[in-house]
Amino acid sequence: MHRSASRLTRILACAAVPVMLVVAGCSSDSGSKKESDSSSSAPSAKKSVPTVAPAKFAGLPDPCKAISTKTITSLVPKAKSKAGSPATSSDTSARAGCSWNGLDDNGVKGSQYRWLDVGFTRFDSDQALGSGAKRAGDDLTKQLAKTRTAEGAKKIVEAPVSGIGEQATKVTYDLSKTGEDFKYATIVARTGNVVVTLTYNGAGYAGAETPSGADILKDAEKAAKEAVAAVADANAVADDKQSSPSASPSKSAKSSSN
Repeated sequence: MHRSASRLTRILACAAVPVMLVVAGCSSDSGSKKESDSSSSAPSAKKSVPTVAPAKFAGLPDPCKAISTKTITSLVPKAKSKAGSPATSSDTSARAGCSWNGLDDNGVKGSQYRWLDVGFTRFDSDQALGSGAKRAGDDLTKQLAKTRTAEGAKKIVEAPVSGIGEQATKVTYDLSKTGEDFKYATIVARTGNVVVTLTYNGAGYAGAETPSGADILKDAEKAAKEAVAAVADANAVADDKQSSPSASPSKSAKSSSN
């Protein structure tokens, strides 16, 4: 009887082994399946971030040379300085300006005063802020808003202008100061990633006639076209300097090549 019980115990122990192996096998398969499911649900690749267009212009012209001496002489007779007065700037590659003013004294016939100012603002492309052109367009809108709200301005007229940069707007208005009536014309234009803001005004002193608003606007548009063209010219010169060979081959290099 004792021997039969011992034999039965051995049979049951051996029978239990396959059951344990089966359970272990099921547990292993279950883990592999979870890992497979989790790996398949993971993103295959990161989403690509759209890039902004590079800025068209890398620099600005010398603002006091952006308008020709001939034009300055015509628009600002008797200018205090034909060379102009440069605006203060901590970075002239991003922001620059220049102005001219003069009084043409005609004695008992009165005097004519003229003032011309040109400003340049350049914007780089930025992944977070947008392309240089877009940022320049936003600044153009801001500059126009400032012009419209000029203190004391009357008879404000705003309209688009063709033929000056990629987009341009003119704003004309009257303004009384120093006891005289002034005629103002401002042109705000965008060329690539640069905004050009040009303001021209004039008045008659000591009984002289107030200048024609149409003439002031015509002269302002002429100067604005020169200023816009100066942006492209300045950058073309810079590109030529970078692409030109730095120096001619030395004599020793020539002889070695022979």
